[in-house]
Amino acid sequence: MLAGLLRGVLSTSATTTSNSSSAGAINLNIDPGTPLQGQPAPNFTLSNQFGKPVSLSQFRGKVVVLAFVDSECTSICPLTTTSMLQAMGMLGTHALGVQLIGIDANPIATSVADMSAYSAAHGMTNRWDFLTGTQARLSAVWHHYNVYVAAVHGNIDHEPAVYVIGPRGDERMAFLTQMDYASVTQEAQLLADSVARLLPGHPRTARPVSLQSIPGTGPRIRLSLPAVGGKTSPTTVQIGPGHPHLFVFFATWLQETSKLTAQLSALNSYTTMARQHGWPTLVAVDEGVTEPSRGALAGLLLHLTTHLDYPVTVDTTGRLAAGYGVQNLPCTVLTSAAGHILLTNQNYTGWPPISGLEAAVSQAEAAAPRR
Repeated sequence: MLAGLLRGVLSTSATTTSNSSSAGAINLNIDPGTPLQGQPAPNFTLSNQFGKPVSLSQFRGKVVVLAFVDSECTSICPLTTTSMLQAMGMLGTHALGVQLIGIDANPIATSVADMSAYSAAHGMTNRWDFLTGTQARLSAVWHHYNVYVAAVHGNIDHEPAVYVIGPRGDERMAFLTQMDYASVTQEAQLLADSVARLLPGHPRTARPVSLQSIPGTGPRIRLSLPAVGGKTSPTTVQIGPGHPHLFVFFATWLQETSKLTAQLSALNSYTTMARQHGWPTLVAVDEGVTEPSRGALAGLLLHLTTHLDYPVTVDTTGRLAAGYGVQNLPCTVLTSAAGHILLTNQNYTGWPPISGLEAAVSQAEAAAPRR
């Protein structure tokens, strides 16, 4: 079992492939995984997103990837589910021998509807079983797998644990998802490699990715990004030193927990104030690395009833989010013309009121050194 293991004391002696065995020493933004002792994984029976009972034991003969996921999470859990899906893509047809399971790690949002909403928002509806039950049953599973879960003043705290369980029902590996958007695909590679070793014939994953550290792209670096929605004239967005900007990082799956389209439309009022007061230009950044599909953003923009007065671009690699310190979505980041971050708002309760956003920008601008 993992007693004490999921408290952050992780071994870096995991043996995956020759490409990933030294990943922990090279790249601190990915977890190389911890080999387990092959003890039987505790069985359970819970309800999935369709309300049907599901037991771990019914998947004997398959490799099971078992993740603990908050059904309303807007920070690390989307990275977990994305890496699970990417890992299956890396396995190709061999993924038919794998079962994905999520265990709800939110002691408040535990209804079947909550599992269904998260699954739909993240493109997982028919690709996994997202399980829930009474708080007593969930607590028992958390306890048996040594996963810490707590609700403090409405905020959910849990360990982002991912288990790999062998075809015989034995625990083989454990991973902790890292809060780094740029490393999602690398975590997927490690997960896929771990699963592949347990499949018949030990297949190699398709097009393995490098596990070398990926640097974030911060506000001191000039970039030209395509404007894919909203104000698309000019067709590119220039960011970095030279002009101050207000960035709003988001993803389409925020529709599960907030009125996303209404919030994006409401940001038009900031652009009006910004033009009047000479405030930083607003840029919305879709965190594409966690989107459920390539067409998710286009679909969202197509159904907007209000034209956005600011450009929308996409962070396709996660490097912008990593460089700008994004931990949770939505996230607002104000940068100066010199490329410094003046303020960042990691919003854990919803979107900031526009009036509060305008006041914060005004104060930060007044306090910023003139360069």
